[in-house]
Amino acid sequence: MDLRSKYEEIREAIEKRIREFRTLWENASERRIFGELAFCLLTPQSKARVCWSAIEEMMESKVLYEGDYNDILRYLNGVRFKYTKAKNIILARDFFTREGKLRLREKLNSISNPFEIREYLVKHIRGMGYKEASHFLRNIGLGENMAILDRHILRNLHVLGVIDSIPTSLSRKRYLEIEGIMRNYCRGIGIPISHMDLLLWYLATGYVFK
Repeated sequence: MDLRSKYEEIREAIEKRIREFRTLWENASERRIFGELAFCLLTPQSKARVCWSAIEEMMESKVLYEGDYNDILRYLNGVRFKYTKAKNIILARDFFTREGKLRLREKLNSISNPFEIREYLVKHIRGMGYKEASHFLRNIGLGENMAILDRHILRNLHVLGVIDSIPTSLSRKRYLEIEGIMRNYCRGIGIPISHMDLLLWYLATGYVFK
């Protein structure tokens, strides 16, 4: 697999998407940022586009911010484990709400660096492991040095010979170990780790998403 040539073909599209992620953190509302967090809570073992479509509909209708469990559940057709994930969204919304308003950015800004933010999210937000937290932080422009180790990325890392085998589960120790291996690999071939995820997604689907 000639990653470098493929990367150069779509580098401009990837860089555009990364700029959009950065702009989100700088300019978006608290509600919009929460939409990204809710999206990442939906994505495990589900199609990303289906999940994002549900989030867009819930943001537009304000159900994501004001709806109860059953309201949210009605939007999650096609999302696997929707009953658990609807509950996770409610719990996350409650966790970041103070005096009736979402204050997610305020809380995350109080933590010194993105890796500590990731640890905080994994500890406090139900349904958010290292993959989901890394995905969320990348999507709001704060996770550019993190790996999003979903099954597609792990499979590609194995095909590329970066890892010897595909782990059946990822402990914190193993996640950070593979992330470090991937970071070194990306550095060696001159592709930023945040770009690699979007590149591998493009190779699998034919488009740059999120």
